[in-house]
Amino acid sequence: MNALRTVTSSAVVLDRADVDTDQIIPKQFLKRIERSGYGEFLFFDWMKDDDFELRRPGASEARILIAGRNFGCGSSREHAAWALEDFGFRIVIAPSFGDIFHTNAIKTGLAPIVVTPAQLAELQAAVAARNELTVDLESLTITHPDGLRIVFPFDAHAQETLVHGLDAVARTMLRDAEIASFEATHPARFDTRTLV
Repeated sequence: MNALRTVTSSAVVLDRADVDTDQIIPKQFLKRIERSGYGEFLFFDWMKDDDFELRRPGASEARILIAGRNFGCGSSREHAAWALEDFGFRIVIAPSFGDIFHTNAIKTGLAPIVVTPAQLAELQAAVAARNELTVDLESLTITHPDGLRIVFPFDAHAQETLVHGLDAVARTMLRDAEIASFEATHPARFDTRTLV
């Protein structure tokens, strides 16, 4: 997983509440076993509308998605986070997230950032005037060139995961010395090499 420290980018505002994972990536595209290739199917049904927010000029270059409350609700499919990341998003900002989506996003390397409804309105107004934001996961701030600065809460474990690009295997490898020490002082109960 790639480290995610700071993102400066334009943003796409998807001002819709309760966007569920089936809208993010419809079920007919869940047959793959790879984590890549889902971006082209992101919001598949909505993308048919020429006026859909992600079809507007410049949307494909945006790395930040500003969404409505309860983003990523619904089923537990990891593919929703994979599709957003594969499309190019690194940050999703919303007043709230579906719990499972929130966890899946962090494990994917996507930062789900919670802001208040008032802060969301400020961000929407700021990007409407000038579409550029900087999200800093080390200082936990969102800034806009016109002076807006928002400090957001973020779980310390999730912050460490994203800032250092640590998936579950990488976290385990950080404890390699402890694991080796334990194994050296606790011999195996039986020799697995001789099992038939």
